[in-house]
Amino acid sequence: MRVGLGYDSHRFDPARPLILGGVPISGHPGLSGHSDGDAVCHAVTDAILGAAGAGDIGSHFPPSDDQWKDADSVELLRTAVDILERENYQVVNIDVVVICETPKIGPVAAAMREVLGEALRIGPGFVSIKGKTNERMGWTGSGQGLAVHAVALVDRVPQSGDPGAD
Repeated sequence: MRVGLGYDSHRFDPARPLILGGVPISGHPGLSGHSDGDAVCHAVTDAILGAAGAGDIGSHFPPSDDQWKDADSVELLRTAVDILERENYQVVNIDVVVICETPKIGPVAAAMREVLGEALRIGPGFVSIKGKTNERMGWTGSGQGLAVHAVALVDRVPQSGDPGAD
């Protein structure tokens, strides 16, 4: 088993829709970014790639490449899962903390767990989403944006011929 840590942060951008964990959140400014700005998916993608020793989100989906402009971050996450599977890894579980004053994460956490669980091919029961404030301190506390931390546990999938696999 291997553990990976992911992090992402973005400024709020009122000209964009807010999408977190693949879930649109109405009535709130979106996030700046080259893709759709989904910081939850970005942090989770970094965590699973890191756990498998497969680089980071920027090495697979560089912001300098126009093909990723406004890309759906859930699709990027699915592609990262494909990368893991090619390396004979599978995601076991993830734990995510979203740090922001607004929006409130609790009301959308279950929907995010569903979307992420499906994209990660593990189901929502193996996905944890928590929202925390920064007690109005710093840039997240002043409402300039949000930050996300994600931890992923991955495990090698036994292949026929591996010791103990038969």
